[in-house]
Amino acid sequence: MLTRDSGPQPADFADVRATNLAVVLRHLRTDAPCSRADIAAATGLNKATVSSLVTDLIERRLVREVGMTENRIGRPAMMLVLDGSPYAAIGLEVNADYLTAVVLDLAGERLLSWRRSFTGAASSPGQAIASLAALAKRVLAKVTREERRVLGLTVGVPGLVDADGVVELAPNLGWREVDLRKSLLTALNQPSYPLLVENDANLAVLAEQRFGGQGATADLVYLAGGAGIGAGIICDGRLLRGGRGFAGEFGHLPIDPAGPLCGCGRRGCLEAMAGLGALIRRALPETTASPSEFGPHVDEIHQLAKAGDPRVLEALAATGRYLGQGIAILANLLNPECVALGGYFTVLAPWLIPDAERELLAGSVAGHGGGTRVIASALDSSAPAAGGAAHILDAIDAGALPTP
Repeated sequence: MLTRDSGPQPADFADVRATNLAVVLRHLRTDAPCSRADIAAATGLNKATVSSLVTDLIERRLVREVGMTENRIGRPAMMLVLDGSPYAAIGLEVNADYLTAVVLDLAGERLLSWRRSFTGAASSPGQAIASLAALAKRVLAKVTREERRVLGLTVGVPGLVDADGVVELAPNLGWREVDLRKSLLTALNQPSYPLLVENDANLAVLAEQRFGGQGATADLVYLAGGAGIGAGIICDGRLLRGGRGFAGEFGHLPIDPAGPLCGCGRRGCLEAMAGLGALIRRALPETTASPSEFGPHVDEIHQLAKAGDPRVLEALAATGRYLGQGIAILANLLNPECVALGGYFTVLAPWLIPDAERELLAGSVAGHGGGTRVIASALDSSAPAAGGAAHILDAIDAGALPTP
């Protein structure tokens, strides 16, 4: 920052080197195997600098040599790939009916994926935190047995999460003003690695971009379909978080002031019209829409839809129409290239998308919906946890490298 009495200050050498290390690491993530000369040519760094940086990354066990290659013009060259075998990035998610854990290595390969049923809506915040901490400890124990170093742990929550990791509101968990980060730090004995708490849809859209084939999509929305409907939004290549981190509450767009009561206390929110609870009540009216049984209910709806059950098909069409109304608002405000239906919506997407697209076209000011496409997410329900682990890898790629 410039002050009245100071001019621009030269960048610290350590900062420049950390930036260059991250540049090399990012190039290897996308283009490995490659040689030192390849890295120099692609990044614009001189060969001596690249050689020094690669030596540093090898010492940190982030990069390894995989042998010489002769299938190239010129002299044979030593090829490099990401290593990171001693490291692990952990993502967790707490939701109304399940807990998930995903562990990735530095290259983004999945080392572990666990899912546990959980009665989040019926549990107190203290009980939920205890269950989440117990799952984290099991994951950490496994990672430790494998002699991996934890790079960080990120927890996804379906609600409003501030920059300090306080969950201001999570209606479908019954949480208000829950300091989740502080509680987990205490439960895990103040770990040395970073521990973050983030909105689940924000993490899911990061996973969709990194692992769902949307790496080239700079304007992307992920709709997390569950008890609630959160939106993770990447706008112009950056995660849109808002002033306090509360952006993306897609499920609380007001659709019908005279509509059903929402978990937030208001009437006619999109979530109350198109959330899983509303869909289950329409499709399976004889069934109690318990969050702890959302999975089996969705499986039943899926099977009935494939069998052509008229009531279920109409329930899905109505849900698709409500979703389309909300997506049209997103298209008018943000003009995303792509909206991915995720969470429980993924398996039902073939029946939701046609009506959602019709409403998008009808409600969009721009022709053809402004080019916004509605697709099924390429990921399963572990997307927020995978995004939590990927968020840690993003920090590494940005220069927050582990010490040797």
